[in-house]
Amino acid sequence: VHPATDTIAAIATAPGTGGIGIIRLSGPEALSLLRLHFLPYKSSTAYTSHRLYYGTVITARGQVLDEALAVYMRAPHTYTREDVVEFHCHGSYVVLQEVLRVLLESGARPAEPGEFTKRAFLAGRIDLTRAEAVVDLLQAQTEKSAHLAVHQLQGALYEHLQGIREGLIHILALLEVAIDFPDDDVEIVQHDEVLARLQSQVLDPLTQLLAMADQGRIIRDGIKVVLAGQPNVGKSSLLNTLLQEERALVTPSPGTTRDTIEERFTLHGIPVHLIDTAGIRPHEDPVEALGIERARQKVQQADLVLFLVDASVGLAEAEWELYDSLRDKPHLVVMNKCDLASVQRLNDLRDQFPGTRVATISAKHQEGIQELLEAIYAQVIGESSELYEQMTCAPNTRHRSILTKTLTACTSLEAAMRQRAPVDLLAVEVQSALDYLGDITGVTTADEVLDL
Repeated sequence: VHPATDTIAAIATAPGTGGIGIIRLSGPEALSLLRLHFLPYKSSTAYTSHRLYYGTVITARGQVLDEALAVYMRAPHTYTREDVVEFHCHGSYVVLQEVLRVLLESGARPAEPGEFTKRAFLAGRIDLTRAEAVVDLLQAQTEKSAHLAVHQLQGALYEHLQGIREGLIHILALLEVAIDFPDDDVEIVQHDEVLARLQSQVLDPLTQLLAMADQGRIIRDGIKVVLAGQPNVGKSSLLNTLLQEERALVTPSPGTTRDTIEERFTLHGIPVHLIDTAGIRPHEDPVEALGIERARQKVQQADLVLFLVDASVGLAEAEWELYDSLRDKPHLVVMNKCDLASVQRLNDLRDQFPGTRVATISAKHQEGIQELLEAIYAQVIGESSELYEQMTCAPNTRHRSILTKTLTACTSLEAAMRQRAPVDLLAVEVQSALDYLGDITGVTTADEVLDL
């Protein structure tokens, strides 16, 4: 990879006021810009790499902009493998913008979003999976998602892919030997051995990675949980209880919630996007009608629907119609107000939902809430709970698409081998799978992917 000819600069810390704000430069002119715009209190003609210097940031005319620390990091021992300079200034937005302005006027250019990491990838310091992990770490919403991003940054996904790649390369080598020596009396390609290797080193790991991708989406993006039901069944009370705050107004009058209320909380490392909706019922009030229509839309977009029922009165015919409209979506039946219902009524209601997970709660008295949370978790994670707990990497949506193509190519390879197809055709399938894996790590990735 050819080195960059320009020097980029950007504010590296988050917007807002803080004790410290960092401006980072990377490129061939980084050291020159440091010498031009930083005056150390102890005069020095040379900067030692990876050492902090105390002084002032100045304009080209010598005007003092801030009292700061500066560090010079010599290539290739830097994040981008270029010369890197950082100014550690006071965290004033005005000060940081002024320092950045004078650096740009002196020849640096503004860094594009993610360009420091892009340069690290292009310089070969990190592969594309690690570059994407940086984004995941910055956007992590929970401890679990941050934990997975760190593992991926350390190469967890890359190592999984390398194991698959090595298995395919070994198979390809055997096939190419058979292609090079077609007249040999000895069968060089041992089909049983190759099939066993294909299954254990390629197909099984690919299947596991795709399962991790499903869980990875949940860990990164979270789930949308919609509270649905008729008015006055306790949806807003449940929202307040789950959030442990009075987020929604609760009154004895039905129809208090006329629009959706959306909040977030974390459940065992999973971000939960909780949506309280208007009670769904026929109504002539145009405002309430809009809220009901929006509620129906949210139900269709939900990853999980909590269908609330007032256990003290049972289900009306209109509620059954509502339940029929959502029974094909992942859902839980939540029987609220259990403190007002007899044991017999609760049992009778539960019997009306055979094969469906049912939770019994009192949102008002916070009874059964922990059991409901565990039911939500079990519904979302399902049989993948052990995988979820042991995950060390989480392929993203792009990875999943490519892994699916890789698995398709390898499945075709397996079928062709069982049919004793010509070895040159088998080699094409193996090479196709290897090319797909290269798209994930960045070996053969198109430029537009790098700019995302």
